[in-house]
Amino acid sequence: MKIVTIIGARPQFIKAAAVSRVHQAFNQTSYSGNRRSRKRIQEILVHTGQHYDYLMDKVFFEELKLQRCDYHLGVGSGAHGKQTGVMLEQIEPILQKEKPDVVQVYGDTNSTLAGALAAAKMHIPVAHVEAGLRSYDRNMPEEINRLLTDHVSRLLFCPTDEAVENLSKEGIRNGKQDRWVKNVGDVMHDSILYYSEIAEQTSTILHDLELFSSSGSLAPNSELKTPNYYLATLHRAENTDNPERLKSILKALGEISRKFPIILPLHPRTKKMMDVHRLRLKSKNVKLIDPVSYLNMLKLEKNAKAILTDSGGVQKEAYWLKVPCVTLREVTEWGYTVEEGWNTVSGWKTAEIVRAVQRLPDRKKTRRRSDRENQTASETIVRLLFEYLGNRKNHL
Repeated sequence: MKIVTIIGARPQFIKAAAVSRVHQAFNQTSYSGNRRSRKRIQEILVHTGQHYDYLMDKVFFEELKLQRCDYHLGVGSGAHGKQTGVMLEQIEPILQKEKPDVVQVYGDTNSTLAGALAAAKMHIPVAHVEAGLRSYDRNMPEEINRLLTDHVSRLLFCPTDEAVENLSKEGIRNGKQDRWVKNVGDVMHDSILYYSEIAEQTSTILHDLELFSSSGSLAPNSELKTPNYYLATLHRAENTDNPERLKSILKALGEISRKFPIILPLHPRTKKMMDVHRLRLKSKNVKLIDPVSYLNMLKLEKNAKAILTDSGGVQKEAYWLKVPCVTLREVTEWGYTVEEGWNTVSGWKTAEIVRAVQRLPDRKKTRRRSDRENQTASETIVRLLFEYLGNRKNHL
């Protein structure tokens, strides 16, 4: 089986690493005596270059031990139409050359859409990991990318039952028009399981940032006995590109930091827009740092008093790590995190964000766990790919 995997942004590196590990494990065990099994996976990795800064890109490949890219397009940043168009132009000849059995895409970025469109136009089956998510806010570029990608995909790997239902409402159902729609669980949960223990043992970020518990100093690789800081992330265009929203969120962070410090790894887009609009954080208790690696981020998340974010991935990580979360948006695609009491959708207005933080529950000791989390999403995806392609070849 030959797969072309198309990635370009930080969250996709994490998801792709989880599935690629299964590919490698499968290939290592696909031997029968001295004869190699015919069922082997060849993965061609295409990096569009949508994220290209070292702290947003290369460090993830190094840390996650993700295989070296076979193709790096170096597209970089730009307007949505131009960026997507350049990706399409460069992906098409790669697919013509490689002739894959399937093209696999992740999430909801411009890289996702470009990969899906290029493959669909060449009649190559598209496998969309994290299919079916909906915010029902079409002002979000990500929502448009999700919709279009889902509607040209043949294999739709959903993280939740709700995602399956969302697709069904749009006429995308299992078995209809040669589509496979499956709830496989969440590949990001696979990454949490695999990397969180590594992060605890190796990351020194708490020590480096001089974060201490109320009882005194903190050893580099030990946990905080009493979480004494908030962690914030801010990167979505709906927040960063709107000066009113950005100013309001930054003001809220300043007010919240009067009681506990806030650690804010600053996304390049956020930094740029703060400079453009001449916005500054007046509070010295908000510590701006460079973007952090995945292992350092897990360490910061796990030991935070609470997390404030507009990232979908960080919302889920907070839920799995049992850390209360405030979502700095008006909607979330991850409704179960709200239903189970771990996530509060605050919007972007200062007073509402501050109020949401004040009402956060204490960190709980237990939570209801989904049966799906006892399974490995990545392994399920690989199994289904073999089944789908086997059935497809039998009918050709």
